Amino acid sequence: MGGFSLSNIKIPQIKPASGGREALSLGLDIGSHAVKICHMTKTEKGYKLLALGSSMLPVGAVEDGTLQDPDTVAQSISTLLKNLKIKQKKVAISISGYSVIVKKINLAVMDDLALDEYIQNEVGQYIPFDIEDVYLDYHDLKTNTEDYDRTDVMLVAAKKEVIGGYLHMLESIGLQAVIVDVDGFALENCYEANFAIDQNVALVDVGATKMSINIISQGISVLARDVVVGSRQLTERIQDRLGLSTEDAEALKVGRIQAEERQKELEDIFISTCTQWALEIKKAIDLYNTNYPDAPLSKLILSGGGARVAGLEHFLQEETGIPAEIFDPFAKIEFDQKKIDPAYLQYIAPEMAIATGLAIRPPEL
Repeated sequence: MGGFSLSNIKIPQIKPASGGREALSLGLDIGSHAVKICHMTKTEKGYKLLALGSSMLPVGAVEDGTLQDPDTVAQSISTLLKNLKIKQKKVAISISGYSVIVKKINLAVMDDLALDEYIQNEVGQYIPFDIEDVYLDYHDLKTNTEDYDRTDVMLVAAKKEVIGGYLHMLESIGLQAVIVDVDGFALENCYEANFAIDQNVALVDVGATKMSINIISQGISVLARDVVVGSRQLTERIQDRLGLSTEDAEALKVGRIQAEERQKELEDIFISTCTQWALEIKKAIDLYNTNYPDAPLSKLILSGGGARVAGLEHFLQEETGIPAEIFDPFAKIEFDQKKIDPAYLQYIAPEMAIATGLAIRPPEL
């Protein structure tokens, strides 16, 4: 599981509730295209979805994981919370982009105290930031065996300045961030809440301007990275090439309207753009296969708004040779059909994966 607190990164396991209801954080996914909110509760049988929603942001309000227009983002969150009638003030957010580094390092096995001392003293060789400028944490994956006395450690560093911007923005509208996670780990958290973790899978979240890849092997995240490509590329290229509005380009992209006589042009745009996405995914898969040759991936699990691009799962399956499917983060989540329209839930599900992964985290502060 991924996640870190405000002063020190943590990667805790989420324990099943002993019974009854359990207070959970409000999942708040602030992307470059939209703000997504997911409100859940823990029940004796699992999780129940109470409310969810999405609100588009103007282009440039959030860029590469950094707030550029905090007032506009704050207003969008406030309006969405009001419309959804959510009063929860403790939120879990996640970050991505240049301001966060996720790196797996291999070290000699040592006790907790020695490992902490080593990380604090030697972290400079692993991250490109000044240690004073980041929140830092690590998680021993305990990959050592009787015959191998070294272990993999997942290291996470996030810029204090960027996180501070989010905290200040949230405080301005009366919200308290109790968890700051990493997009890829929130995605993993959501996946593990819905499916058995005995398979080796690549979780691929295609957002508007970035793609998060998290490869899970035997229940452990072994490779996590963000790539600066996303579905906005495809929308803009359709706009430019076909001379369409943003709305029509989006509709063409997800198959809501047909290209008619311009179908061949649309296919050319799709192939040229999505081939770049496939190459980035294959780079991650090749690296994984090099390090874990005896544990091949069984699936690509696609999420994010970009996962709705018509035919994307079939294209990636052909390009990688690995079965691909669209992730439903609500596969095992209970909800009241009188309050939440099943058709809306089905439509919005792919882009809610990160918000859902955050929403099933108990407040830690």
